[in-house]
Amino acid sequence: MEYFTQQLINGVTLGSIYGLIAIGYTMVYGIIGMINFAHGDIFMVGSFVGLIALVVLGVSAATPFFLLILALLVVIAIAMALTAVWGWTVERIAYRPLRGSFRLAPLITAIGMSITLQNFVQISQGARVKPVQPIITGGYSLMEKDGFVVQISNIQIIIVVLTVILMAGFTTLISKTSLGRAQRACEQDARMASLLGINVDRTISLTFVMGAALAAVAGVMFVLYYGVIDFYIGFLAGVKAFTAAVLGGIGSLPGAMLGGLLIGLIETFWSAYFSIEYKDVAAFSILVIALIFLPSGLLGRPEVEKV
Repeated sequence: MEYFTQQLINGVTLGSIYGLIAIGYTMVYGIIGMINFAHGDIFMVGSFVGLIALVVLGVSAATPFFLLILALLVVIAIAMALTAVWGWTVERIAYRPLRGSFRLAPLITAIGMSITLQNFVQISQGARVKPVQPIITGGYSLMEKDGFVVQISNIQIIIVVLTVILMAGFTTLISKTSLGRAQRACEQDARMASLLGINVDRTISLTFVMGAALAAVAGVMFVLYYGVIDFYIGFLAGVKAFTAAVLGGIGSLPGAMLGGLLIGLIETFWSAYFSIEYKDVAAFSILVIALIFLPSGLLGRPEVEKV
């Protein structure tokens, strides 16, 4: 029971990171029906921006608690702002000119942007792995039996709490604000939304900006949790987050978070009880089985053809 509880904590933490990335996928797909395969590399850019900000500000485990919290908030704000600019730039340069083209063109462009971002970071920051010393240390012991101690670290608590806050905030934004109404209108019928006075281009750009900002938060949390990054982390994390979005029901924000949690739990429990080498196989196998019985995902809605 103790070992299971520990893996549950680890799985929820990993799933929270996947969920934050998956929201960006599902928001973009929900409005323009396009899979932004460069989103994983936006997450990677956010992690590098966060790492650079941590180094520039001189944040370390020895920093006093109050200053540490303040510095981390500043780092997250910087990462969100700069990564959001990247997200807006990618949409404006690579995707908007192809919005009226055939559906395969934006997909090819997204893959090209992914490769471009990877190589840009590789050239500018180097190909070597970038380590960082633990900054948020300490934690709590929940239970102990036969020498095995179930622990939850402070960084795990921060990741889960921050994910819940962001999820609640974005859900409120989508359901209660004028921007959210504009996004839902564009999702239903972009042409009719334009005729009714909604600035569709601005709405889509803001959707990319919001998704990139969430990916930046996930990137900073990834740096603080694992303490090591490289230019290639965006590819695998992006594929896992896309899998989470599809599993939860692409186009659904709660579905993206649920899918992220499930993928994180599947990976963690498979690594703990079986072979870590096949954790990716297990995650994708569960996706295939789920989509056989639920083609729209766990919380997705079947698409209705307009005639």
